[in-house]
Amino acid sequence: METPINKDFWDAKYSNNETGWDLNQVSPPIKSYFDQVTNKDLKILIPGGGNSHEAEYLFLNGFRNVTVIDISEAPLKNLKKRVPNFPDSQLLHQDFFQLNDTYDLIVEQTFFCALDPKLRLQYVHKMHDILSEKGKIVGLLFDAPLNTEHPPFGGNKAEYNALFSSKFEIKYMDSARNSIAPRAGKEVFINFIKK
Repeated sequence: METPINKDFWDAKYSNNETGWDLNQVSPPIKSYFDQVTNKDLKILIPGGGNSHEAEYLFLNGFRNVTVIDISEAPLKNLKKRVPNFPDSQLLHQDFFQLNDTYDLIVEQTFFCALDPKLRLQYVHKMHDILSEKGKIVGLLFDAPLNTEHPPFGGNKAEYNALFSSKFEIKYMDSARNSIAPRAGKEVFINFIKK
């Protein structure tokens, strides 16, 4: 019987320390992007943020308007332990698809691949709905056929182009140049702008 990918699934991953996706650092391609962003007032969302080293990096570098949302509470608590002054109001323990706020930048880092592939079109529509005018999705998607039964689920550039292009301008989508060694050649860096 197929295990549902829900809150209990992710809570178990954290409680059993089965967090192989966690790099224990900011993903290098995403860090390179962050280091080029000059507007520290941007309203930024990291969905399915997990332990969110990206949020920690942004916050410690003066970006104060960063929100992390995760269906599991454990990684939000982990982030709070590492960054005690991270505002509680910007740590959302809820389902991404129930979110109603709007953001200028959404950081994609292992959230898309963690969702059941049946939710991908819903993901695209939700991202479009919660981005401000000309808002962006920036980050990484896998460019590899990973798993079919459990996360992480893979994909490819042709699939992503077909999925996103009706709602987003594909400003950039190409192989990540500075992935960590185990992911080299398997990640595509994206910069999609809301149409």
